Amino acid sequence: MTFGRIAFLGSGETSLAGGRIFESLARLIPEPLHVSVLETPAGFELNASIVAARVGDFLKTRLQNYKPTIDLIPARKQGTEFSPNNIEILKPLLRANIIFMGPGSPTYLARQLHGSLAWDIIRARHRLGATLIFSSAATISVGAWVLPVYEIYKVGEDVHAKEGLNFFSDLGMDLSFVPHWNNAEGGTDLDTSRCFVGIERFDQWLKLLPPENILVGLDEHSGIIMDFENGTCDVHGVSSVSIVKNTSMEMYPAGAKFSLNKLGNFNLSDPIEKGIRPEVWEMVLNASKAIDEETPPDKALKLLEQRKDARARKDFAESDRLRGQIAKLGWIVQDGKDGQKLVKI
Repeated sequence: MTFGRIAFLGSGETSLAGGRIFESLARLIPEPLHVSVLETPAGFELNASIVAARVGDFLKTRLQNYKPTIDLIPARKQGTEFSPNNIEILKPLLRANIIFMGPGSPTYLARQLHGSLAWDIIRARHRLGATLIFSSAATISVGAWVLPVYEIYKVGEDVHAKEGLNFFSDLGMDLSFVPHWNNAEGGTDLDTSRCFVGIERFDQWLKLLPPENILVGLDEHSGIIMDFENGTCDVHGVSSVSIVKNTSMEMYPAGAKFSLNKLGNFNLSDPIEKGIRPEVWEMVLNASKAIDEETPPDKALKLLEQRKDARARKDFAESDRLRGQIAKLGWIVQDGKDGQKLVKI
């Protein structure tokens, strides 16, 4: 079992830079590509489905070479029929190999997913190899501590910190994230950097966090991809990411690579299901096994390509021989107008 990659974007999930990050991750995933987009971050909005659908449409076009299946997960609010605890609407997550969450409210997302079935499934799928991609509000929420942007910037509440989903705690890491790090929408009159709250209020918030917390600031249209197998972080996009530890800060420009240990000494030696309810882990594991059984092995796929070449040169005897070889592996070749495909016997 291999932990999947995780990408964090500072903004721009449907921009050119964001599209490149999605594509760089999609090409690493064996077909079929199943993408799940959660509506949860904007679940309080009346147009939550439209927000998610916009991302889904973008990915359908951007990743068209990979023939993705795009599933929108309407897990909007606990206590309703669209609850992140409703297994019926969460079923596509069980087969997803890319899971995305993006714009909305960081505190709302953390509140809705905390202790939920959806959050357990997402973490379990990641530990079984699925790629996770977080942008904007979701980037903040999955960290140890949430910067309550709307409450401070829009409502005028005093600077305070709220607990996040703390995704990395099971790996022994104490990480928080702030997107829109270099935002400049306020122009010369208003400092809107550090996700719109400005440096002064951000520094106040930072002092509220425990000293062991490591913070990652992500510039707009920029992001990082964490690779747990290789222990590395790659910086993508048009600008940079910043790592803040206590009072020191390091910046890494786009194209840079650094050790994942810069973000804490991650521990993969504990039981892979740590922190996930046993019944949920078993459900996700069984679903993954069922999917693996429905996925043709590499040997069958190679024989299928050889058969395609044989048919192209009209060597039908070789084509029939290869069909027989594939059948011995438990798969039937079906020829159609869209080409050949394998169906499990």
